[in-house]
Amino acid sequence: MNIFFTAAIRGGRAQQPEYASIVKALEQYGTVFSKHVADDALSQVGETDISNKEILEREVSALEKSDVVIAEVTTPAHGVGYLIGRATSLGKRVIALHQGEFVLKLTGIIQGDPGVEVYAYKTDEDIEKILKKTLGEV
Repeated sequence: MNIFFTAAIRGGRAQQPEYASIVKALEQYGTVFSKHVADDALSQVGETDISNKEILEREVSALEKSDVVIAEVTTPAHGVGYLIGRATSLGKRVIALHQGEFVLKLTGIIQGDPGVEVYAYKTDEDIEKILKKTLGEV
């Protein structure tokens, strides 16, 4: 299975440990595209060695090759919203993970889209249970 992972970079680096846990769990299910988002070496300004156009082309290409999209949506990010919208328009399955119970902080646009499955989590164990439920047994 090809899995596209997306999460906030600019403004979301405080959640990098959660991103790393999610990517590690996802690797049990298949090939994870865009796992660089979880890299602790990536700064809050993102990648500066390639152009914005190259970033967009790389991400959209990986998204198009994916079977499922996993989006960590706790920290609002324009790029994540863009990629979710692009994924749903391509008919991709989208699973959005939100840390904490107060999911009302998450935009109603994401929550209201029938093409996006939203799950709240608190722990790594919760993430593993959600992935097992949504992606199946390993």
